[in-house]
Amino acid sequence: MEKRAFIEAGRIVNTHGVAGEVKIEVWLNSPAFLKACGRVFLGDRAMRILSAREHKGFLLARLEGVDDLNAAMALKGRELRIARADAPLPPGGYFLGDLIGASVVDEEGREIGKLTEILERPASDIFVVQGGQEHLIPAVEEFIRSVDAENGVVTVRLIEGM
Repeated sequence: MEKRAFIEAGRIVNTHGVAGEVKIEVWLNSPAFLKACGRVFLGDRAMRILSAREHKGFLLARLEGVDDLNAAMALKGRELRIARADAPLPPGGYFLGDLIGASVVDEEGREIGKLTEILERPASDIFVVQGGQEHLIPAVEEFIRSVDAENGVVTVRLIEGM
């Protein structure tokens, strides 16, 4: 499994005020996580986050070089990425995207297949595993027994009908 140098982090959905702030829809765990990264990338351009605050699930941010409403408007609709090196992950932490391609095994170590997709749903994420057949496994503690992102192995507990 290859780890990407950049992680998709969100999208600028609007401006906020007249001083150049942007409203960011965050695709990471939380707006606070994005704020803690300290900088974002728009294409190949790195931009420091000068100030930021959470507001109704979004991040309102002042970005380096964006000093007025017109500059902020020009960024509307653009996607943001973060550098993996900037991400403040706790020990053993991982990004869900790092699990794509991981081997999925049962509690006895028998291979079930490869994790090919993660469906984001309100109740829980769903791991799509392709092997001899397709398995849809809710990403909850009852079914996901352990995740070793470093070695690319997810251990699951399957029940009848999965």
